[in-house]
Amino acid sequence: MARVERFEDLEVWKLARGLAKSVYSFAKSGDFSRDFGLRDQICRAAVSVVSNVAEGFDRKSTVQFLQFLEIASGSASEVKAQLYVALDVGYITQSEFDAAYGDATRVGQMLTKLMQYLRTRPNRPSILKEKKQ
Repeated sequence: MARVERFEDLEVWKLARGLAKSVYSFAKSGDFSRDFGLRDQICRAAVSVVSNVAEGFDRKSTVQFLQFLEIASGSASEVKAQLYVALDVGYITQSEFDAAYGDATRVGQMLTKLMQYLRTRPNRPSILKEKKQ
């Protein structure tokens, strides 16, 4: 397994970044762009996923990393819930929903697997480069 030296190396971060890009893409057009509450909430949730993976990675301990990954996982679920609202009120198409929902689901699954892996390690795993203090 390759050593992960920065959060940008994490596949889950890359997928979460793509999810955020997709959410912003459809949230900035049409009626969606004028629904400030839903638009801002779904964008904040999508950004939260990307941000919490990054911030947690740069923490000094596995315990702290896990806390941030749990927040990221919750935010991925929040994106999924808000996608339903956007679909139900006609802001996004079924294909946009399916693609974004699929990405959010994959992000959640990847976060779950990463958290399971980290919970089996008492110290920061060797695949994660130790941070110099």
